[in-house]
Amino acid sequence: MAGWGVGNSAGSAGPGALTLVQGTSFCISAPNGDMAACLPHGLFFQDTRFISEWMLKVQGLPLESLSATTPEPFHGVFVGRPRRDDHADTSLLIDRERKLGEGLLETVTVHNYSQGPMQCRVELFPDADFASLFEVKEGRQAPREHCSRRLTPEGLELESERDGHTERITVAFAGSRLEGDSLVLETTIAAHGQWSGTISAKPVLAGTGGHASAAAGGVPVADALRRVMEWRASMPTANLRDEAVERVIRRSQEDLGSLRIFNPDQPDRAVVAAGAPWFMALFGRDSLLTSFMSLLLDPSLAKGTLLTLAEHQGTKVDAASEEEPGRILHEVRLGATAGLALGGSGVYYGTIDATPLFVIVLAELARWGLDDAAMRQLLPAADRAIRWMEDYGDRDGDGFIEYQRKTERGLRNQGWKDSGDGINFADGTLAEPPIALCEVQGYAYAAYIGRALLATAAGDARTAESCVAKATSLKQAFNEQFWLSDRGYFAIALDKDKKPVDALASNMAHCLWTGIVDNDKAAQVAEHLVSPEMFTGWGIRTLASTMGAYNPASYHNGSVWPHDNAIAAAGLMRHGFVDEARKVAYALLEAADRFNGRLPELFCGLDRARYPEPVPYPASCSPQAWASAAPVQLIRTLLRFDPGLPWDEVWLAPTLPPRNTHFHFDNVPFSGDGRLSIHIDDESVDVSGLPQSIKLRREPRPPLSELFNLGGH
Repeated sequence: MAGWGVGNSAGSAGPGALTLVQGTSFCISAPNGDMAACLPHGLFFQDTRFISEWMLKVQGLPLESLSATTPEPFHGVFVGRPRRDDHADTSLLIDRERKLGEGLLETVTVHNYSQGPMQCRVELFPDADFASLFEVKEGRQAPREHCSRRLTPEGLELESERDGHTERITVAFAGSRLEGDSLVLETTIAAHGQWSGTISAKPVLAGTGGHASAAAGGVPVADALRRVMEWRASMPTANLRDEAVERVIRRSQEDLGSLRIFNPDQPDRAVVAAGAPWFMALFGRDSLLTSFMSLLLDPSLAKGTLLTLAEHQGTKVDAASEEEPGRILHEVRLGATAGLALGGSGVYYGTIDATPLFVIVLAELARWGLDDAAMRQLLPAADRAIRWMEDYGDRDGDGFIEYQRKTERGLRNQGWKDSGDGINFADGTLAEPPIALCEVQGYAYAAYIGRALLATAAGDARTAESCVAKATSLKQAFNEQFWLSDRGYFAIALDKDKKPVDALASNMAHCLWTGIVDNDKAAQVAEHLVSPEMFTGWGIRTLASTMGAYNPASYHNGSVWPHDNAIAAAGLMRHGFVDEARKVAYALLEAADRFNGRLPELFCGLDRARYPEPVPYPASCSPQAWASAAPVQLIRTLLRFDPGLPWDEVWLAPTLPPRNTHFHFDNVPFSGDGRLSIHIDDESVDVSGLPQSIKLRREPRPPLSELFNLGGH
């Protein structure tokens, strides 16, 4: 993933664990609602675990889980009963309703279903270790320098000092008393009656004068609910003959809505966090690709992501954070323990692909109707990004973009396969940096083409010609130096000696998507992608099963990543390999259905013929942003839906099954406040809501490179 190089290091939160998210804050618990410090559970604000233990007992007994649901992303409902050693029934039923906002608010209701009144004892044991998110995720919590517990008029206050910072949280349980380390309440519940009590946990940072969650993007529950309802109302509605695909689309919409985070200084500007629970932060690569793949749902996510990333664009050379002028960041982290993150600071720039992707997303958003004011604001950032590609990205002046970390606290690999063993030769030997990834050259090519299109629309012929010349040169060099003619596929990378890294990997599918692949090579690439060595029946593996480093249960060396497959399907469709694109798209949508509508970050690359259900990868994030966006991108690919507002055109050429097709997609955002309805019945295609000035072309969009006589795609 996207993460900071240890995306696969998280331990399991246990079967049925439930995650609530609200802004950058989140809460992970067992299905009975309890949290345990020995597991990656807790209540997190500003990347710090403010609650590490949260155990509720009734009649001195822990609770047995009966049900756990999330009506909204920030709202959980747990139903349980006291767990008796003899497993006999009990007349008590406990309902826990938890909401995450500017703190945690939990309403506990105990139902007495006996025929007489009952004395009831309710006790809560809370604790806080104030561990860094990174420590919790990796199971390496550092000892606290000082921690105190004291009862105040507001409740039980837990406080810790660490590295010169003071963190504090107050737990209030109305009507309770302190017994040892627990808050205890005793009451009598009438026959067939109930008792309800409220528990709150409010974090406070010293010197802020308020809740930590406010600084981390937390908002009151009422505001969070309003945002959820507004998001749902704005979403396109799908009416399909395939109910399973409908469910997948709805799940993607819900999850993408839950992963939005808002800047308190720009409350109307949303960006997408990379994924829950460990990556509830702005990431360059993840947020850009997610917003690109989500354009069919909400183009404002791409606009908010671009504006926010532009505000953090690099301005200086800093080896510790790997910041460089024009570079787009890898990740942003908050809180007092941000020093434990990559680079030792809150912002880390060590990614090789986010900067060209920034230009790609801007150019794509322009084709969807980006407003002039935002374009004027973002275009200088795009030009700075291109200068970074040339001045810093191309380290040795050979025309290719390569990476090598500048700090031991940085990522060894800085593409999307950022695990330490993610880039290797066919025999399994690790590639040594500086490394030039094949897909990054494709991103650079697409960035040049995109910038040329923006320049053409603005009447800037000089910039357009310059970018086209650079794209032409890069494409020629790429197809000469990365192509392995004896194997019929592209090397995943060039290593420090400019030797092709000859592993057969999924990265070359991204090259199809960006258009850098010559037409005479595309068919062989497509054939490899859907071969038995690469295609599992559920999706394309990250690494072919014939490679030395192949492991179907690894993070990047043989697993299946939904976003990777969505890009592959788009690349196959772009080059006219319709059957292959549909094969990948339908397989992934079926896998989503098997995962109850929610695609995980990744799953194991085992053959469907032997394993009739997709096998989960245990540390996979869920929901995860680009996995949630993947089904949306697949639908767009199958529709071959491409707006081109600078030319007053929209292309639509569905590749859905020709018979018995019923696909109605209403309330699709288009050009500012506009909305479209796309209705497909059998071979009939109708689009309503298009402005009269826009011409509908019922054919695939031609390659953008044709505008500049580049040929190919």
